[in-house]
Amino acid sequence: MRMPAPETVTVTTRRIACDGNDNGGLGHPRVWLAIPPETGFVDCGYCDKRFVLDPNHAGDDH
Repeated sequence: MRMPAPETVTVTTRRIACDGNDNGGLGHPRVWLAIPPETGFVDCGYCDKRFVLDPNHAGDDH
């Protein structure tokens, strides 16, 4: 059984960076994530934040 993501962020590019530092804390090392076209989302392996691609405003950044 999969738990829901603690936070979901809608983005307009397939490649995004996450450092887990949205709330002023120490965060985690910056990682670059790629959203697969098959799923339309990717979860950060450090903080479990989910990045969801907005297909209506997505750029063509492969």
